[in-house]
Amino acid sequence: MAQELLVALCAAMIAVAVLVVGDRIRPKSWRQNSDESSSHLALDLAKTIFTAVLAFVFVACWNQNQNAYNHTITESKGLVDTHLAIHALPAPDRERIHDKVIAYTDQVLTEEWPLMERERRLSPDTEKTLNSLRAAVIAVQSEDPTVVEARTRALTGIDRVTQARHDRAIDVVRNLPQFLYIALCFGAVLVLLNPVLTGMLVTRRSVAMTALLGVIIGSALLAIHDLERPFSGVLGVPTDAFRYAQSQYEPSSDSPITTAE
Repeated sequence: MAQELLVALCAAMIAVAVLVVGDRIRPKSWRQNSDESSSHLALDLAKTIFTAVLAFVFVACWNQNQNAYNHTITESKGLVDTHLAIHALPAPDRERIHDKVIAYTDQVLTEEWPLMERERRLSPDTEKTLNSLRAAVIAVQSEDPTVVEARTRALTGIDRVTQARHDRAIDVVRNLPQFLYIALCFGAVLVLLNPVLTGMLVTRRSVAMTALLGVIIGSALLAIHDLERPFSGVLGVPTDAFRYAQSQYEPSSDSPITTAE
């Protein structure tokens, strides 16, 4: 942060130095009678930079939000793959692992998701449930090729869940660089001061247009704030991927999970 401020201060000093030195060496015929053009130049540049930074930050936050959503889809697919793989396991192991898959998914939705919204962190208890699920699959021992293959596929699914969960842990704490927020706020202030600095006449029309400008800027900043927190806010990542996974756990009439052996 200190480095960004130092660079900005140095750039301001260089710009002033160029203006003062240039004024001394340029022909007098180039000089203008007023400084109105300087204000227009600075304000136009501020508006351009604010628009560019706003667009860049919005796209970056949107991509971050979509990546977080994709990670939940990958995690839920890993859970479904694990659930499908255990159908070939012996009944005691199958039912025990089946219960742990359901328990992990339920904990993500009921315990971990609210925690991500409020405190932007994952639940240690949910991680313990995932580790318990992995241990239960590893504990399956058999020389039956069908069981060995099912165990391997189940572990592959759990590996996908673990990796996606790790990505989700990064998504929930990721923030925009602070200097981008400062640039956005500074640009917003300059844009809002534009009517004052340009000497705009206060009328009903100018007041209405200025109010509309404020609404647009405020809405844009609020959207960026929501997108930066992918698991909370109006634009937060939905839980539909895990809801879909839950629907796949429901036993059907021919499901081997409910068949006693």
